[in-house]
Amino acid sequence: MDQQQRDEVDRIVAAWARERPDLDLEPLHVFSRVTRLARHLEIARRRAFSTQSLEAWEFDVLSALRRSGEPYELTPGTLMEETLVSSGTMTNRIDRLVAKGLVARDADRTDRRVVRVRLTPPGKDAVDAAMTGLLEFERDFLTLLAPPDQALLAAHLRALLITFDAAAKKAAGPGA
Repeated sequence: MDQQQRDEVDRIVAAWARERPDLDLEPLHVFSRVTRLARHLEIARRRAFSTQSLEAWEFDVLSALRRSGEPYELTPGTLMEETLVSSGTMTNRIDRLVAKGLVARDADRTDRRVVRVRLTPPGKDAVDAAMTGLLEFERDFLTLLAPPDQALLAAHLRALLITFDAAAKKAAGPGA
């Protein structure tokens, strides 16, 4: 591999190999790159969301509602599952989104004890615009890979993610 093709992970792995030649460092080649890409994507997402004055967590909640289809409403419990946050965190997030006028909190039409969180028209507009901006950035990023390579990368990442998700569910225990 020539010097131009080396990235920061190659330098990190080489330093560890020098310091700890007894270790098998192969996982670092994959997971350090995934971690670094995640950081770059997080920065890009923040930029895309900021055009709509949204935080990443706001986009997560709004996009879960948008993906649910009309009437764009879910229970707080379903939103917790979709966004991987606790009950207290979700309550706080819903309160903040209600205050911004991006969602409304309503009683269920058939069971008044059940609360539903509904995307408002301004919330729908904001999440749609943020999603459009995000996809433009991500599409530009992926032009470095040919479409077949993109599909192969997606397939490999899916296989890893399925394994991690299954391990997380198992660790959470029954009923999680």
